[in-house]
Amino acid sequence: MTVPHTSAAAPDTGVGVIVLCPHFAPDNAPTGTVMTRIVDELVERGHRVHVVTSLPWYRNHEIEAGWTGKLVRREDTAWGSITRLHPFPGGDKSNLPRRAAGFVAYSALAGLHGLRAGGWFRRADCVIAMSPPLTLGITGWLVARLRRSSTIFNIQDVFPDAAIETGAITNRTVIGAAKMLERWSYRLADAVTVLSIDLADNVRGKLADRHHASVHVIPNFVDTEAIQPGDRATPYRAELGLGDGPVVLYGGNVGFSQSLDLVLAAAEAMPDVTFLINGDGAARASLEAAGSHLDNLHFAGYIEAHRLGELLATGDVHVVPLKAGLGRVSVPSKTYSIMAAGRPVVAAIDPDTAVPVMLEESGGGVAVPPDDAASFIAALRAMIDDGDAARSAGAGGRDWVVANASPAAVGEMYSTLIERLRR
Repeated sequence: MTVPHTSAAAPDTGVGVIVLCPHFAPDNAPTGTVMTRIVDELVERGHRVHVVTSLPWYRNHEIEAGWTGKLVRREDTAWGSITRLHPFPGGDKSNLPRRAAGFVAYSALAGLHGLRAGGWFRRADCVIAMSPPLTLGITGWLVARLRRSSTIFNIQDVFPDAAIETGAITNRTVIGAAKMLERWSYRLADAVTVLSIDLADNVRGKLADRHHASVHVIPNFVDTEAIQPGDRATPYRAELGLGDGPVVLYGGNVGFSQSLDLVLAAAEAMPDVTFLINGDGAARASLEAAGSHLDNLHFAGYIEAHRLGELLATGDVHVVPLKAGLGRVSVPSKTYSIMAAGRPVVAAIDPDTAVPVMLEESGGGVAVPPDDAASFIAALRAMIDDGDAARSAGAGGRDWVVANASPAAVGEMYSTLIERLRR
């Protein structure tokens, strides 16, 4: 079921809400992460919140400068507390045993501090745990039970499905163990929140009928005040030397889930257009090598969080390519931000999944089948050549996001669910 947009008063019992999540923005990253803004909205509604998260590490898979030297850092806030833990990162993302060991170690440490947050073992109003990593689901359940509370398991990507589809996991024993852990985590949670109907169907398909009502659809959101349509002639465009011509932009994780070979094929076929892949990840080195002969293809690392709006304005058309089979297990949240920036989207993704449906409803862009270079290139060419259509798509996407994916609406849905479970 989808949580309705109804008002719920913040409870005045216990220690408040305990949040276990892998990433939570530091103070100098105002655009933050998904859970950062959810916490902001819960606080706005009167909840006390205690966050247990990792030290900043995700960009380079190592603890960032200024945060090293301690296993645990804790700070009190006006609304609760933030405890940051060492995430035990590994530099090699393909080393699955090493990554699994890191997830288990981090989840165990998060569990210990989840019991401590706000006062050892004091009753909590709710425990929210975010996946990935999947191991936080079990951690969240255990913390909730020991604190006489309920669990909300927030699913951003369905694991291990995405890893299996991309070939990141092939060992049958590992796959079997991961699937068992996945089902166990869903069954133990009092509520499972997912980002779309597609993901809800996926999760419900792994549960007995009696557990289906515990699955709720609460979409991700975008800060439509912080991200607004901007002038395409950005300082970032000048900084990278992209010129005044049309720019096709991919921004985000440069991994093996994204069909970024389509971007290389499009750059090859459209030498009059500049292409920018902006981000980092496991696939970046191989993509740069494969596209080294293309003068119109540029790569750049992650931009500072406060420049996100500038990055989005730099692209005249944005692309969201996802490998076949992944559209039902992952919703690229970057789509919301692109639409908020008033830029058209060309998506290569499984048909009838969340992103194509959203683009059709809003008129914010077009979707083509995944891994189909010819269709992808044709859609890009049409969008580049028809400036009026591109501007209309950008405006339609912006209007849709403002109406349907605001932080306030999502925060209200979580607050309502917490109060329902508390009762």
